[in-house]
Amino acid sequence: MRVMCLYLPQYHSFKENDEWWGKGYTEWTAVKRGRPLYKGHIQPRVPLDGRYYDLVNEGRETLKWQAELARKYGIYGFSIYQYWFGKKQLMNRPMEILLENPDIDINYSICWANETWTRTWYGLSENVLMKQEYGDKEDWKRHFDYNLKFFKDKRYIKIDNKPLFQIYRSFDIERLEEMRKCFDSWAKEAGFEGIYLLSGKTRDRIDKREDIIDGYYYFEPGFTLKNDLTRSKILSYDLLVLLRTFINKLRKKKILERRIPSKWILDPIVKRDYKENEFPGLIPDWDNTPRRSYKGLAYTNTSPESFEEALRILKKKKDKAPYDLVFVNAWNEWGEGAMIEPDEYRGYAYLEAIKRVVEE
Repeated sequence: MRVMCLYLPQYHSFKENDEWWGKGYTEWTAVKRGRPLYKGHIQPRVPLDGRYYDLVNEGRETLKWQAELARKYGIYGFSIYQYWFGKKQLMNRPMEILLENPDIDINYSICWANETWTRTWYGLSENVLMKQEYGDKEDWKRHFDYNLKFFKDKRYIKIDNKPLFQIYRSFDIERLEEMRKCFDSWAKEAGFEGIYLLSGKTRDRIDKREDIIDGYYYFEPGFTLKNDLTRSKILSYDLLVLLRTFINKLRKKKILERRIPSKWILDPIVKRDYKENEFPGLIPDWDNTPRRSYKGLAYTNTSPESFEEALRILKKKKDKAPYDLVFVNAWNEWGEGAMIEPDEYRGYAYLEAIKRVVEE
C-alpha cells in the first residue's frame, strides 16, 4: 500500500488573501485563533516546536523537512492542491519551489481543487471571491502547458506512463470529455501514454462519466458523512445540533453545535468494498472550528490507534489491487484539524502509525 497525503499550500501570504482576510493572512492565522468549545476539546492545535512555517519565504527548507519526514515514516507522496481558475492561478509558488529543487526527495501529483471561492467560513457562501471558470481549448492548453513541466519531473507520479491528475469536482466540468481528449493528445505529444484522470468522490456528487474517468479517490470525511450514515444516526445528530443551537441562543459563551463520533466515519470506510480503480480515503482528526468557530464540525474520539487499525484494514483491501494508493486527508490541513504533521498534542503518533502499517 502506498499512502498519499493531500497537501495544502496556503502557508504564505499573497495579495488576494491580504485583500480578503487581512494583511499577512495565512492558514496559521485561523489555526492560532482556535478555542476550546466543549469539555476535553483540544484547541488551539500547536505545531511541534512551534514550527509555524512559511512555504514561500522558507519554502525550500520547509519542503525538504516535510519530504524527509514523510519518507522516514513510509509516506509515498503528496497530492498537492492546485488552484487554477481559468484565467488566474493562486498559491502556485510552493509547488514551483518543489520543482526548482530536485534534491527534495518526495513523490507528488497535482490535485486540481476546482471550486469557486466564497466567504463560506463566515457563512457568506453567496459572496464570491474567485469564480471557477473552465474556458475553452486555448485555456485548457495553457493549463496543460503549465502542468507539463511538473509531469516531466521524475518525482511526479505516473501510472502506466500516464501522469496522475486529480480533479476534485470533475462533475462541474461540462466539457470534460473534450478537455480530457485534449489533455491526452498533448500528453502523448510529450512522450506519455496520456493522463491518468482521478475524480473525487465527495459529499456533493459523483461523476458517473466512467468512460472518460480512469478512477476515483474518496474525499473523506465528506463522502461518508453524506452517503453512509444510517437514518438513526442522522436523526440523533440532527436532534443534538438542534438542542445545542437552542442552548447557544441563550448563552453568551458558545458551545460547538456539531460533533460526530469518529467511529461513524471510520466504520463505513473500512467496511466498504472498493473496485480496482477506486482509492480509499482516510482522516486522522477533523476539527474545523479554527475556521468556523462554534458553527464548525469536530469528530470526537479520534485517535492514532483507531486510525492505524483502519489503515491496516484498507491495506488488506488494496494490496491485491494493481494500483494500491490510499489518500489521507491530510498532511497539513491545520485549519480543519486534519493533519498528520507533528503537533504538541499528538506528537508523531499518526506518522508512527503509518510507518508500522506500511512496513508490515
